[in-house]
Amino acid sequence: MKRKEGEMDALQGAVIRSMRKEDVLQITQIEKLSFPSPWSCGIFSSELDRKNFAFYYVIEYQDEIIAYTGYWKAANEAHLVNMAVHPAFRRKGLGSKLLKYILEKAQNQGLNTITLEVRRFNLAAQRFYESFDFKKIAISPGYYVETGEDALVYWKKI
Repeated sequence: MKRKEGEMDALQGAVIRSMRKEDVLQITQIEKLSFPSPWSCGIFSSELDRKNFAFYYVIEYQDEIIAYTGYWKAANEAHLVNMAVHPAFRRKGLGSKLLKYILEKAQNQGLNTITLEVRRFNLAAQRFYESFDFKKIAISPGYYVETGEDALVYWKKI
């Protein structure tokens, strides 16, 4: 990720837009930097084909994807399946900006709740979602198959 000194201070010009197939390579690079079992290009590509079910968005800054998220729409509920910010751009409020954006998108689709899973030991993610009034409602034992790690299930009324 190329950046100049002082460039990340304001991130002026960063825009949120729908994810496109041509974004997938950059997204999988962020995915690999963010998760122990990253999704592949193929998974993201197939997700983008699931119209009216899967909704993905990116933050683009100076022609680079620096963050992304996505959710599935099922009945009256959104299920947040993925969210990551490039490590060079973390702690700048981008995750909050994306989450607010998709909460509004989901609400505009008539969805009234949102759920997600967080790794049991990912305390930073837990604090992040709890700061948006997500409530821990369950534990899903062994949810992350590759490590056997449990997931905490979070829920929020939109």
